[in-house]
Amino acid sequence: MDELPTGRRVAYWRSRRKMSQQVFADRLGKSKSWVDKVERGVRRLDKFSVLYEIADILQIDVQLLHGKDPERRTDALNCIDQVEVEEIRTALERYDSMSAYFDAAPYPPPLADMRKAVNHAWLTYQYGRYGMLTRALPKLLRDAQAADAGYAAGDQVREAAHLLGQVYQIASSVLRKLGECDLAWLAADRSMAVAQRADDPLLAGIATTRVCNALVAMGRPRPALELNVRIAGRLAPGGDNDVRPERLSVYGMLLLQGAMAAARIGDSATVDDLLAGAGEAATMLGGDHNHYWTSFGPTNLELHRAAAAVELGDGGRAVETHMRLSEPAFNALLPERRAHHLLDLARGYSQIGDVANAADMLLRGDRLAPSEIRCRPIAHELMSEILRRTRGAPPSPIAELAEHMGVGV
Repeated sequence: MDELPTGRRVAYWRSRRKMSQQVFADRLGKSKSWVDKVERGVRRLDKFSVLYEIADILQIDVQLLHGKDPERRTDALNCIDQVEVEEIRTALERYDSMSAYFDAAPYPPPLADMRKAVNHAWLTYQYGRYGMLTRALPKLLRDAQAADAGYAAGDQVREAAHLLGQVYQIASSVLRKLGECDLAWLAADRSMAVAQRADDPLLAGIATTRVCNALVAMGRPRPALELNVRIAGRLAPGGDNDVRPERLSVYGMLLLQGAMAAARIGDSATVDDLLAGAGEAATMLGGDHNHYWTSFGPTNLELHRAAAAVELGDGGRAVETHMRLSEPAFNALLPERRAHHLLDLARGYSQIGDVANAADMLLRGDRLAPSEIRCRPIAHELMSEILRRTRGAPPSPIAELAEHMGVGV
């Protein structure tokens, strides 16, 4: 891709955006024949105005159409392209609100449109469609930043900041899963700063969990544990704090993420204490809910109990926890949560030497949310281990999945 002609680059990005030649032509105001000739190199693109229009429709920087691209990944699902990583990085480097402080900001996108786009992005994440999400993130970040910079009065200011804070959290979550930990930390840190402008302590609380998740992924579990516990203490229900379901959910997630950080350190006593506190919050909540996109409740508590056991190296306890799960309650969770748990369970089975069940959990997770298995570095490591420990040729389903993941012995 590094030295492809412009037309081939257009074809690459059109295909990456899942756009047919006809749809692309319609948006550009050209004929399908014109697009086909451009992509085949029969017709040259020599007008900057047309190049800029094409770049806008494809949601990329115009330089990508005629400059040298960064190195690209070649995973089977195209989980994330390194070009898109740079596009996300560029969007995170924008400081629209500071520019608006000195100059009049351009007319911002309507908040109603932003609400729909942010909700769609959350659902895309919770259904485990990471490739689709990373392709949409650069534009969503730019739009949310423009909204945050463009509104200057009352409730609109707070809502725009709230939406931007959520977009930063979405970006942080998916980037962490895909192994881009530094960017995940940057996005999470931005979400905490924006939450203060949104004047929403619960948004700040859940932003804290994103920062802490990034810290753990970067090998910094102790500060993550301390921060989760400190903010959980500020948001604990009771006293001057209300006991709304939203507060219980955010408070519970802070404790769960604190437990995961403690497990990474190997502090089993703190893990038990924090899980007990989260259990009390889940009991008060009375069921599984998705307030502030947390998926918090009794079932998610048990999923974290199993995940913490795996981090502590106790795969047997993780398997026992899974066996106690209510199947209807587990199946009611969104795909990302279930596939994530199956990946944790696969690690647990591997820890107790049950390679066959570890492989089966990966296959089940792949059927639920392929990106959760095929795109995550930790899943690739586990697949390599399974292949090494399998006697003889692996069963065809696991061999096929390994091939899709690009993993060999």
